[in-house]
Amino acid sequence: MSCDAAASLAILWLAATGPITPGPGMSTPPSAVAQEPLFLDIVKRAGALKAEVDGARAGKTLAADFKTQIGELAALDMQGHVLLAKRGTDGDLKCILRGISQDLPLKLEAVTAAPTPKDRDLALRDMAYLLNDNVEVITTPATVTSQVPT
Repeated sequence: MSCDAAASLAILWLAATGPITPGPGMSTPPSAVAQEPLFLDIVKRAGALKAEVDGARAGKTLAADFKTQIGELAALDMQGHVLLAKRGTDGDLKCILRGISQDLPLKLEAVTAAPTPKDRDLALRDMAYLLNDNVEVITTPATVTSQVPT
């Protein structure tokens, strides 16, 4: 499956599922990369930007450098993708980070081009979901261990 398809599916899945509750066969430690400086920085920035977007939805003005911050986060997401690709990682996170890096500028454009307050709120909501996904894909615990039926 291509990175674009995997990223789209994973983002849709994360948006639909909500919090993960560990069950049989699930491990609870955070993703191994979640402790690395690059990924910690991505999580920190995405979380702060999500809080800013939430504030904008409540009527506050976005920071003057919001566009720059989104661009920097998109670049960090692409760095994460490249780093995982260099490691030979063949997982969803690599593809999801690439997808997020491509989607952030698109969501920003939707926010800035929104013709009505309602359209702007919808665009901000979509941006908030994407920023939240950016945090969750890195910090989500390791996936279910596969059990083959006998």
